[in-house]
Amino acid sequence: MRVDRIRLLNFKCYDEAELGLERGVTVVHGVNGSGKSTLLEAVFFALYGSKALDDRTLDDVITTGEDESEVELWFTHDGREYHIERHLKLRGDRATTAKCVLETPTETIEGARDVRREVTELLRMDADAFVNCAYVRQGEVNKLIHASPSDRQDMIDDLLQLGALEAYRERASDARLGVKTVLDGQQEVLEDLRKQVEQKEGKELHERLNGLESRQNDVREDIDHFETQREQARTTLERAEDVLERHAETREEVATLEDEIEELRSKISETERKRENAKDEIRDLEDRREELAAERDELLAETDLESPDNDAVNARLETLEARDDELRDALEEVRVAITETTSEIERRRETAADLEPKAEAARKQADEIDAKLETDADAIEDREAKVADLEAQITAARERFTDAPVDFGDATAHRDSLDTQRAQLTDEIGDVTADIRTVENAIEEGERLLEEGKCPECGQPVEDSPHVDVLDDKREELAELNDRREALEADRDDLDDRLERAEELCEAERQVDRLEENRNNIEQLLAEKRETLAERRDQREQLREDAEEHEADAESKRATADDLEDEVADHRAELGAINTERSEIKDALESLQRLADIGDERADLETEIDTLRERRRDWQTMNDERREALSSKRDRKRDLESEFDDERVVSARENKQNAENYLEKVDAKLEELEEKHANLQNAIGAAERELEELEELRERLDAVETRCERLESLYDEAETLQATYGDLRAELRQQNVETLERLLNETFELVYQNDSYAAIDLDGEYRLTVYQKDGETLEPEQLSGGERALFNLSLRCAIYRLLAEGVEGTAPLPPLILDEPTVFLDSGHVTQLVSLVESMRDLGVEQIVVVSHDEELVGAADSLVRIEKDSTSNRSRLERGEPPEGELLASD
Repeated sequence: MRVDRIRLLNFKCYDEAELGLERGVTVVHGVNGSGKSTLLEAVFFALYGSKALDDRTLDDVITTGEDESEVELWFTHDGREYHIERHLKLRGDRATTAKCVLETPTETIEGARDVRREVTELLRMDADAFVNCAYVRQGEVNKLIHASPSDRQDMIDDLLQLGALEAYRERASDARLGVKTVLDGQQEVLEDLRKQVEQKEGKELHERLNGLESRQNDVREDIDHFETQREQARTTLERAEDVLERHAETREEVATLEDEIEELRSKISETERKRENAKDEIRDLEDRREELAAERDELLAETDLESPDNDAVNARLETLEARDDELRDALEEVRVAITETTSEIERRRETAADLEPKAEAARKQADEIDAKLETDADAIEDREAKVADLEAQITAARERFTDAPVDFGDATAHRDSLDTQRAQLTDEIGDVTADIRTVENAIEEGERLLEEGKCPECGQPVEDSPHVDVLDDKREELAELNDRREALEADRDDLDDRLERAEELCEAERQVDRLEENRNNIEQLLAEKRETLAERRDQREQLREDAEEHEADAESKRATADDLEDEVADHRAELGAINTERSEIKDALESLQRLADIGDERADLETEIDTLRERRRDWQTMNDERREALSSKRDRKRDLESEFDDERVVSARENKQNAENYLEKVDAKLEELEEKHANLQNAIGAAERELEELEELRERLDAVETRCERLESLYDEAETLQATYGDLRAELRQQNVETLERLLNETFELVYQNDSYAAIDLDGEYRLTVYQKDGETLEPEQLSGGERALFNLSLRCAIYRLLAEGVEGTAPLPPLILDEPTVFLDSGHVTQLVSLVESMRDLGVEQIVVVSHDEELVGAADSLVRIEKDSTSNRSRLERGEPPEGELLASD
């Protein structure tokens, strides 16, 4: 993998920055606290997102005072180009990922988790592995040497993908145990099936089945015999029943004929009686017709009509009905007028009664408003006094800015500026404190070496090296740094005093804002109260005018109601005259209607008389037909009575009784045989089912035996696979240990080829031992501070080479990133670090990025990036530099 370009926007101390990285060694240089490490953190964050932040959150990434941040990374891996883009935004008080996209040569992946998963698969390492392999972060240079052998083993095994083999071995072990559990269960099933097969084979099922089938055949023959006899009995029974049925039918027909003869005689007598009654009824109807003729003549005289003709009667009816309709309409109009006038009288009197209380209520409400007007005038006077008091307080608060260093309104900006200056001083004090700790460690290490008789700079015996005055230089540098820190702390104390005064001015501004807001609110309430006062005065006058108007309106409505009473009396007199005339018309209409009805009744009587005469003729014809039918039925009855045979009927009854007795007995016998046959059939079915179960058990037994054989084979295979994974992991670890030991010695030899150390031993448990040239052994922790740091860098570089070479060819690893590797190194060890970096480049590491404030490392750079921080804005900026020409300087 090679980082091609990184772009930042509002990322920590960078407003906006973009940097392209080339092949070879790139040194990012700048003073402590300038933002060098932030560039490397941005690359790490672009690849792994929040997993690269350790215990920090996304809020720490966004530049202070901004609400969003962007990071873009372009890189090449295994010959293909990739692009990652991450956008963060503040939502409330928390930062979230607004966009995360990875563009690959074949697809676009979105979402923080999916991008991180793809990067992990692409580089074959997660964030922790990336740190352990390629990214030596500031302060973690001694991480591997301080780790226990087991932790160091886990780190390196994970990097070399050996952890996967252990996971596979554990899976194989789990699979073996699972197969064993299943095998034990199947063997129990197998034993149970064998017992069931033996139990059923001991029942002699085939012999029992043959005996049951023989007994069933004998029962079937008996059933067939009795069924044949039953059919013959049924035939005899049917013949006897047929004879008896025909005999019963003949007797029934004779009885029916007797009933029909009697019925005809009765009907003939009844019809003759009806004919006589109809004759009397015709005589009565003719008398009624004559009575109606007399009544018609009387009505003609009363109505002054000349004839009872229907046309004349109808004409007189239409005339009277038309007049009655006119009177009815007039009557309705008068009634409506009376109702409406009466309602109007009541409405006006009710309205007058309602207006009087309204007038009284309006006068009472006007008196209440008078009292409220006095209260409003007092409230206005109080609020005017409050406004004057607030004006005085505002003036007093503004006077606090008379001798202040800023004008009113600029206090917050002044305080923020002082906050920024204090933060810069705090960062600078932190950088100086870090430099003090570095110098103190160097002095401590140098004093220890002097006690051992060695040079504090190069570690050689004192008598062989002229560099013995380095401790005095370090002590002078320490004194200067302490003086510098004291001066910075004094400046910070002064800023604290100025910040306290600035905070007081900010509080004064806030007080003025609150007072002015209160004053504005009271002035607004005062204006509203004055407006309300004027509105209430107008309302009082309007209420008094309304009361007078209500009283006048009530008097007017009562006078109108008295006038309407006279109109109602006139309408009632007119109503009486109309009712009298309508009564006379009603009597005349009733007489005319009766005259019309008499004509209709006489016509109906004529029709009824004709009908009765026609019925008498029909009844005569009907009786003649009935007498002929009566004679025919008497002849049929005599014929049927002559056909009876008593002996044949007696014989049929005996045959029927015998057949019924036999059928009753044979059915019981057949039921008994059928039940016996069914029981035998059930027993046969049970025997056949047991034979089927025996075959099924034998098949299941064969299947379980086969399954057990396969499970035993699978158990052996899982056991073999588990052992194979364990052996392979041990073999690969041994190969890696041997290769890593070789690479570590090659790297360490490049650094310490002229020193007192001969070799390094790395055992199978990743325990490290340093051999001196005199044969003595040292633990890595026994090395000096600078040597331990350089030893760790050598170990990290050796691991990186091991991963880069791979097991089966080279692997495209990330750049080798060293963040402030000189923290624990003196100038002599820095020179050896330069040699180490140069050797890694010569060994084929495509891209190395070193972050350092040490000038000596600049000489190892193929390209140089300088970082500076603006003391005013506290923002970092970067620029390309030119590396020095020529070869790397050799160590002293």
